[in-house]
Amino acid sequence: MAIAFEISELISASPAAIYQAWLSSAGHTAMTGSPAEASSGVGEAFSAWDGYIIGHNVELEQDSRILQAWRTSEFAENEEDSRLEVILTSQESGTLVTIRHSDLPANGEQYRQGWQDFYFAPMQDYFNRMAQDSLSELD
Repeated sequence: MAIAFEISELISASPAAIYQAWLSSAGHTAMTGSPAEASSGVGEAFSAWDGYIIGHNVELEQDSRILQAWRTSEFAENEEDSRLEVILTSQESGTLVTIRHSDLPANGEQYRQGWQDFYFAPMQDYFNRMAQDSLSELD
């Protein structure tokens, strides 16, 4: 039976900044703190967390939505890719990043905490540092 969940986090950055970082190798690496090879084209492959995560871009809506076929090295060979949807919604104090992760294998509930620990937490740190660096340059 496939597992699905949705989680959200408010990140202090614009939808455009998060979108661009998610789909660029340097940006994805910087915002997560782990090696990534990203791409910004539909059908193009990506890998994150030093190859632990792999997949390809299925649909892209500039600065607002990313849909990817997604799997980790823990998926069995006969298991289909899961579906990862990242929705970026502008808010007064940043961007509400909503992760909709579906079609996960039976043991896929573990990824809920993984999004918190390995994406939302480092993204908060990265984009907060970027904002502080921008403020420092104004002084």
